[in-house]
Amino acid sequence: MDQEYRLTSPPMTLPQVSRYVDGSTIDFIREEALERERNNVLRAQIGVRGLLLPWFDAARMWLIVILTGIGVGLTGGWLDVLVKWLGDLREGRCSNGLFYNQVTCCSSVKPGELCGEWMTWSAFLDLRNVFAQSLLHSSVYVALAVSFAGAAAILVTTYAPYAFHTGIPEIKAILGGYVLTAFLTPWTLLIKALGLALAVASGLSLGKEGPLVHVACCFCYMLLNLLHFRNSEVQKRKLLAAAAAAGVSVAFGSPLGGVLFGLEELDVFANESEVMWRGFVASAIAAVALQWVDPFGTSKLVLFQVTNGSDTWRAFELIPWLTLGVIGGVLGSILIRINVKVALYRRRSVLNDWPVLEVIGVSAITAATSYLIVFSRVQASELVANLFQECDPTKIDYHGLCNPTAMWENVFLLLLTAALKVLLTAWTFGMMIPSGIFLPTIAIGACLGRAMGLLVQAIHRAYPMAWIFQSCPPELTKRCISPGFYSVIGASAMLGGVTRMTISLVVILFELTGALSHVLPIMVSVMTAKWIGDALGKDGGIYAAWIAMKAYPWLPPVNYQDKKPDLGAQLMRRLNRLILIHDRGETIEKLAALLDKYDYHSFPVVREQEFLGLITRDKLRSALVDDSSNRTRECVFSISDIPGPNAFLDLSGLLEEAVLQLRPEVPKEFVVNMFQKFNLRQIVFTSRGRLIGMTTRRDVVTLLTCQFAHSGALAQERRSWD
Repeated sequence: MDQEYRLTSPPMTLPQVSRYVDGSTIDFIREEALERERNNVLRAQIGVRGLLLPWFDAARMWLIVILTGIGVGLTGGWLDVLVKWLGDLREGRCSNGLFYNQVTCCSSVKPGELCGEWMTWSAFLDLRNVFAQSLLHSSVYVALAVSFAGAAAILVTTYAPYAFHTGIPEIKAILGGYVLTAFLTPWTLLIKALGLALAVASGLSLGKEGPLVHVACCFCYMLLNLLHFRNSEVQKRKLLAAAAAAGVSVAFGSPLGGVLFGLEELDVFANESEVMWRGFVASAIAAVALQWVDPFGTSKLVLFQVTNGSDTWRAFELIPWLTLGVIGGVLGSILIRINVKVALYRRRSVLNDWPVLEVIGVSAITAATSYLIVFSRVQASELVANLFQECDPTKIDYHGLCNPTAMWENVFLLLLTAALKVLLTAWTFGMMIPSGIFLPTIAIGACLGRAMGLLVQAIHRAYPMAWIFQSCPPELTKRCISPGFYSVIGASAMLGGVTRMTISLVVILFELTGALSHVLPIMVSVMTAKWIGDALGKDGGIYAAWIAMKAYPWLPPVNYQDKKPDLGAQLMRRLNRLILIHDRGETIEKLAALLDKYDYHSFPVVREQEFLGLITRDKLRSALVDDSSNRTRECVFSISDIPGPNAFLDLSGLLEEAVLQLRPEVPKEFVVNMFQKFNLRQIVFTSRGRLIGMTTRRDVVTLLTCQFAHSGALAQERRSWD
């Protein structure tokens, strides 16, 4: 009988590549096995093919890395130029041509000289009445801001809904195994880039740095499809990780910061030195491409670079710097909470049905209020660049910032600008437009830091002989306090309090500013801000909060520890809560109905309570489609007690070869660590071969995000990633 069965019913095989649907997660164990098998097949070729095919496969991956770096660098430079031109249009135009921004228009002017080629709209239209000038300037400023923001919202809502927001929470989930192909389409890339330029130029309290990570991953995914690189989901995510590093490199002009961002925030380089090397190459090439474009006309990678500050700092300055760290941690936690409340209100109110009108209204309010405050009127990047600079007699004083007689007025305006930007950022981050939170957060911290620096400088000038200032130069003409660097400290503290980044943030900031001698104060402020932020809440940063609200299957790389020694059995779904497939009695019709009713990724197969294995829905669906002639034909999953070769459909060859089984007595911490280390989809609990229960990725994600009060509040639909 067994011999007749083997001749008439050969074992069924699974196609090597299965298509994952959006909303599911990839099986890393299976995909890694397929990748090893594919590499072995390439190396096993005879003759010249065996030598060339592995080399061609590696060359194709490096080609994608290089092209991604070049493309992201050029795209980032183009966006900088476009944003600068659109933003400058709100205040005036160049007399030499409409398509010149202010930097290009005044490129021939020496530092400290006035630029006659750049004209305000009143000067261009030759208006001499003061009231008419003010009315014209404010009207053009607000009208263009509303037009840019409204156009960005219309593009996103009409053509690419996935182009809204920053994209980093989705990228983190995708790199963790979540399938969201619609998030990486070429159309999303186009709308994201164009909408991002319009949104930033509108003057809304947002930035382009975070969304550039999404743009970079979209560009890489487009290259993957163009080069027919569809075989390995694991290799796709490794290349997307390199692209994400390149996006950070272009956003901040920080190649090393981009690599460390992938290591710390995306958690993709920890066990893969090859992936880190690709990310480093992509970041370096992207930075070179950005340098070649030279979007700022300064031959520098970034606009914020500071090189004229003092290279020394005094011990007493640790007091105000620690104070800025505490303020950054507290204010960052407050901003996250306000942003979460606004997101929940937006979802549950009428604003959810009118996203374009919300963007237009907020942009009008932002433009009108920002125009009244001198420091918030300009673009955030220009504001930060000026706040980071030290006072220099050879350069133009930025709106009286270096005027010692207007110190209290400047401190008040800086604090007012910071408070306004906190409220506007908390509302803007989450609207239906591309938006990042890095730049507005840096601007808030820079305003606070500059205000702190001015206060410390004023105290030193009032009491130069006090004992706390004994380390300062005795000559009052020499600088002791550098308010510009206090802005850098404030920016690092605020950014640390919002994102809870540490190592990568420090590297990004010293690459961003060139203040290598002040790395230690930056580290102190970032560390303090993170400690204070973590003490005030368990949200884990702005990105972790949005991942929890959207219920993405992302496992944070935290060291989970139980307060009491719980067992893994307390985390599992017991037998009576599982959807089981029995070895006997199941027909093709019943199994098809089971697949239509439940969207789980896999189903346990049992004989009575004896565990036989797991079968995935894609394998089962493929087998049922291949043999659908007799819908009442019985299906079996074991070759024992076979009634006859033609009376049943043998599905024993479709059971998963590698299923991780644990005893229910193992510690819960061990179960969580297994999911984190191996990116598992499920763990089966058995005892003496009998099925007790099963734990899925959803259960572990729920456990790790249960401290967040609004977990899953923004989920569009129930995800099928079990």
